[in-house]
Amino acid sequence: MKQRRAVRARVYKFDATGEISAGPDSLAGEEPLEIRLDGEQFSVTMRTPGNDVELIAGYLLSESVITSMDEIEEIDFSAGLAPDGSRNYNVAAVRLRPGTWSAEAAPARSVYTSSSCGICGTAAIDAVTKTSAYPLIPASFPVDLDEEFRFSPLLSAARIGELPDRLRSQQEVFDKTGGVHAAALFAVGDDPNAEPELLVGREDVGRHNAVDKVIGWAMSHHGTGLPLNRAVLQVSARASFELVQKSAMAGIPMMSAVSAPSALAVDHGKSLGVTVIGFNRRGRFNAYSYPERIA
Repeated sequence: MKQRRAVRARVYKFDATGEISAGPDSLAGEEPLEIRLDGEQFSVTMRTPGNDVELIAGYLLSESVITSMDEIEEIDFSAGLAPDGSRNYNVAAVRLRPGTWSAEAAPARSVYTSSSCGICGTAAIDAVTKTSAYPLIPASFPVDLDEEFRFSPLLSAARIGELPDRLRSQQEVFDKTGGVHAAALFAVGDDPNAEPELLVGREDVGRHNAVDKVIGWAMSHHGTGLPLNRAVLQVSARASFELVQKSAMAGIPMMSAVSAPSALAVDHGKSLGVTVIGFNRRGRFNAYSYPERIA
């Protein structure tokens, strides 16, 4: 599976003078993953192969299909076969615990989800916004009956500014190909000035897939799983609506991106209680919602 994350290819390089050189290069792997739920086709997403169990778990959480790994009884990859008959792990048959999910109650979906868009398979506008099973910790809370509020900071500005470089250290496939996004989860302690612990970093051609992978990892590895109320999500991409929503679905109170947020992402962050940070580069950043979480 690892060799399919970065695929070797021959490339022809041109410069302004017309000079041509040829040689080997590495390209980011991108293959379809078909997800079947209890025998029903649910989605096909384009992804970089690897950490697919994490991807499936995080994706099903973001789609409100499950709330924990306990609701998955089995993930079987045996149906995915290459033309030569070898197993390619591109079909995942997921068996859920009885009563977890029903096709009749689920929103209508088209089957295909591209690597650039994680909500493009949703057929109805009303089905785009999901409700999280894990309420976020408040950014501030009342001190007394006079409704005075005090801040409850999560992480200092200095520590937030360090997150992109720490994420960059996890981007092995990007170093080879320059063609994948990345996401990382950091655990925050009681002291906002302390260095947060890097829990996991993942890469994928789809930024939403990278986020699903780190959330899926946390669902089975990080303490008691969800919610991730003492965690920060750092992404290498822009802050889109879907990434803010995925943060909220996992109970993550703060999401930081190296690029710009969209207007809808900021509005969604305000309504869901997520601190949305953008342009986090070289120790400087903008906070667009709930800045009181920043010390």
